[in-house]
Amino acid sequence: MIKPHAPIKKILIANRGEIACRVIKTARKMGIATVAVYSDADRKALHVRMADEAVHIGPSPAVESYLVIDKIITAAINSGADAIHPGYGFLSENPDFVRACHKAGIIFIGPSPESMEAMGLKDAAKKIMDAANVPTTPGYHGEDQSPKNLQSQARMIGYPVLIKAVAGGGGKGMRKVETEADFGAALASCQREAKSSFGNDNVLIEKYITSPRHIEVQVFGDHHGHVVHMFERDCSVQRRHQKVIEEAPAPGMTDDVRKAMTDAAINAAKAVNYVGAGTVEFIVDGSGKLRSDGFWFMEMNTRLQVEHPVTEMITGLDLVELQIRIAQGEKLPAQKDIKINGHAVEARLYAEDPANDFLPSIGTIEHIETGSETGKTGSYRVDAGVESGDRVTIFYDPMIAKAICHSDNREDSLQGLRRLIDDVKAVGVKTNAAFLDRCLANNDFKTGKISTHFIAQNFHNIIPPTLEDNINMFALAALTEHFKPSHSHLSPFKEKTGFRVNLPRRNIYRYAHNEDIITAELLSQNGAQYSVKINDERRVSVCLREHSTSQPNEDVTLDYKAWSRKIFPDKIRFYRNAQIIEISKISFDTLNTASSANTLTALMPGKIIAINAVAGDAVKAGDTLIIMEAMKMEMALDAPRDGVIAKINAAVDALVADGDILLALETDSGTVS
Repeated sequence: MIKPHAPIKKILIANRGEIACRVIKTARKMGIATVAVYSDADRKALHVRMADEAVHIGPSPAVESYLVIDKIITAAINSGADAIHPGYGFLSENPDFVRACHKAGIIFIGPSPESMEAMGLKDAAKKIMDAANVPTTPGYHGEDQSPKNLQSQARMIGYPVLIKAVAGGGGKGMRKVETEADFGAALASCQREAKSSFGNDNVLIEKYITSPRHIEVQVFGDHHGHVVHMFERDCSVQRRHQKVIEEAPAPGMTDDVRKAMTDAAINAAKAVNYVGAGTVEFIVDGSGKLRSDGFWFMEMNTRLQVEHPVTEMITGLDLVELQIRIAQGEKLPAQKDIKINGHAVEARLYAEDPANDFLPSIGTIEHIETGSETGKTGSYRVDAGVESGDRVTIFYDPMIAKAICHSDNREDSLQGLRRLIDDVKAVGVKTNAAFLDRCLANNDFKTGKISTHFIAQNFHNIIPPTLEDNINMFALAALTEHFKPSHSHLSPFKEKTGFRVNLPRRNIYRYAHNEDIITAELLSQNGAQYSVKINDERRVSVCLREHSTSQPNEDVTLDYKAWSRKIFPDKIRFYRNAQIIEISKISFDTLNTASSANTLTALMPGKIIAINAVAGDAVKAGDTLIIMEAMKMEMALDAPRDGVIAKINAAVDALVADGDILLALETDSGTVS
C-alpha cells in the first residue's frame, strides 16, 4: 500500500452516475479538484458536467471502459490526479486495480488489495470469519465444484439452499433452490451469470434462512490500527437480492444484540487488517425478536455502500470525507464520540417497471424533479445521478436517485420519506416511485415486520395498479379534457367535439391503450357528480368533490381532485401518491392494429445468451426458448402457445433492439406470422 500523505489535491472518480456526483460534492467541499471519466454513453452525463475536468475512456459497454484498469490509470496520470476514488461497483473491489494504482504512485481511497482478496471470495471469507469467532451460516465452501458434488452437498445441508457465486456481489450470481429437482438448472444459471459478471463461476452453497433479515454494520479502519463501527443498517426490503429500502438503526434492535453484532463486525475487520470504509453484512433470523445468537456472517463489502447516507444522517458524519481523510493518513474519531441521533430511511429510485417484474425502463428522462431538501418533519436529501434530458441506457444499473429522510423517530422518517418520494417525479421512463410509496405505507413495514421476503409476500398490495388494472382512469381523462379551456375560434363544423346538427351534443373522447381504442363518453351531470361510460359498456361516476359516494347504478366512484394532472397535445399525465399514469390521446382517424401471439419479441435492448430450440421444433406454451441479458439481468422468453417454430431471427451473442422479433411460430395455415 502507498504510504498515505496529506493533502490530496486531485481525485479521479473511477465511476459514474449518482456515486460519482456524490464524491464530487464532498471533494468540492474539501477544496479538492475532481476528474470524471466517461464512456460514449455518458458523454453528456451529470457527473461529467459536475467535475472540474473529464476524460473519455472508451465505448459504452463497461467492459470496454469503466472496467478497463489501464484506461483508468492512464486517465489519472494524464490528468495529474494523485488519488482515485472507486465509488461502488465496477473496479471498487478489484485488488488488481488497487495494485495498479499503487504501482503508478496513485493513492487508492479504499482498503488494501490483501484485505479485498481475503473478503472478496465468499468461501475464503467464511474460513477467516470462523477463525475470528464470527458466526457463519452452515454451508459448503469447498474447492470441488463438480455439479454432482455441489448437489450432494446441498442435499446434506437440507433444502431450501442458496447458491452464491464466490466472487459475487450486488445480488448477482445468486439463486434460491427449493427442491433437489430444481438444483441443476439453478446451478447452471448461477454459474453462467457469475462467469459473465465476475469472470469466475465458482459457487458456494448455504442453508437458506426461511425468515431472514439483512442487517449490516458500517465499519471503518485507519492506518493507525484503529477500527470503529457506525452502528447498523437494515436492508431487508429487496427485489432480486438487491436492496430497495434501507434504514438505520434497524427496527427492533436491542442494546445487547447491537453490541454482539458490532463486536463481530469489528472482529471481522480486524481479522483482515482493514483500512477504509467497509460493511460487514449479516443474515439475521427474523422469525421473532432479534437475538444475540441469531445472526450469521454473510459477506463483507470492501467499499462504500449505496445506502451509506442513512448512516451519515444518524451520525452526522460524512463517510466520503472520512474515506479521503483516512487515505491522507488521518485518524478516525473515537468510538465513544460516534452517537446515534434519530432515525433515517432511504429509498432507491429506479427506472424500472414494478408491474412488469421490475424490468428496467430504457429511454430519455424528459423531466425530473427531486423535491425539496428540507421539510417540516426532519431533514430530506436526494442524491441524484441524472437531470432532465439525460438517458437511461442498457449499459448500466438503472438507479437514477436515492431519496433519504431523517427525523427524531422511525414513524416521522417514514412519513417524511413518503412526502419526498411524492415530490420526486421522473417522466419519460417508468419508475418504481409509487411502488416505494406503497412499501412505506404497508402496515407490516410500518410495524417493522420485515424480511427479505417482504416484497414477494406483499406483492399484490404494493405493486401499483397499472392502466390495465384501472381502466376507470379513462373517465378522469375525459373529464380533464372536458374542463380544458377552449381557445378555438373554429366553427362547430370544424371542431371534433361531438357537435351534431339538430341533435344533442355527444362528448366522446378517444384514447390509445396498447393496441386498442378506448372511448369515454360523458353521459350526464348531477351536481358535482359526472357519469362516464367506458367502451359503451361500463359506467363510472366521477365526483368533483372529495369524500363522494357511489350512485346505486354505477360501478365505481372516482375522486377527481385526488389526482393532479397535466395536459399535453398528445397525452394527459396524472399524478397521485408518487404514481404517474400517462394516457395517450388519439384522433378520430386513428386505426387499431392487431397484436399477435405468434412471435417472441425483445422486451428491451440486450444480448442473446442462449437459444434452446431450432426451426421446426414443436414447443409447448411456457417452454423457455430464448434467454437474453439486459441491464445486468437474465430474462427468459417463453413460447406464447403450443406450436412449431417457423423461424428464428437471432443468434447467440447477438445484440438486439427493443421490439425486435426474435422468433416466429407457424400459424394454422403453416405460414410465418
